[in-house]
Amino acid sequence: MTAPGPHIRVKGLEMGYGGRVIMRNVSFEVSRGSVFVIMGGSGCGKSTLMRHLLGLLPPVRGSVEVGGVDIWSVGPVQRSLMLERSGVLFQSGALWSSMTIGENVALPLQEFTRLTTGEIEHMVSFKLALVGLAGCEPLYPAQLSGGMQKRAGLARALVLDPEILFCDEPSAGLDPISARRLDDLIATVSRSLGTTVVMVTHELASIFAIGTDAIFLDTETRTLIAHGRPGELRDSCPHPAVRQFLNGGRDGTT
Repeated sequence: MTAPGPHIRVKGLEMGYGGRVIMRNVSFEVSRGSVFVIMGGSGCGKSTLMRHLLGLLPPVRGSVEVGGVDIWSVGPVQRSLMLERSGVLFQSGALWSSMTIGENVALPLQEFTRLTTGEIEHMVSFKLALVGLAGCEPLYPAQLSGGMQKRAGLARALVLDPEILFCDEPSAGLDPISARRLDDLIATVSRSLGTTVVMVTHELASIFAIGTDAIFLDTETRTLIAHGRPGELRDSCPHPAVRQFLNGGRDGTT
């Protein structure tokens, strides 16, 4: 059964390295089935926040709850089991160049399940077809375009049927058409499978096309200064830095 309440709840989070504070007093909630966007300028801590949410990096202070459970209050075994319910689409796709596309997608199933070889092959084919790469199992990453590599990375991220999909700059480096197709695919996955998507991106087209909720991390104040729907933040956020970011460098007041 699905636990009630937000899928992810962050309370009083402080992020930092070696005594250097990156962000402090960060609190927000991520609704189930939403496409949640983490925004902010370079160096604001977007990727660091993603690592905290994934359970890869403990915060200096504060808590990160997934499904009502603080992932940093449980032991490593339970945390590992919680992480298996998440999938990650890396910025570069992060495919193993020496392995075929089919082998790349099959790897999580081989590592974390007891499925037979035939069952794994069936699941790999299904997930590749889901992202529009049916029949690409025998190909190597170098034989695919950048957009196709991202879709293969998405298939691998989805192969364990995760409850949460984390995407790190998913459309970075893609041409506008390929980027839009990937955005549409991520949105379709969220709608059809009920997957919660947490996405780090600075691509305005992606933010407005598929983002249903967003936060803005401010490098000057070193805290979260805005939370809401991207379009509403662009048009009426009281913080000039947020309006400027979402209006492509303009302050949005004219």
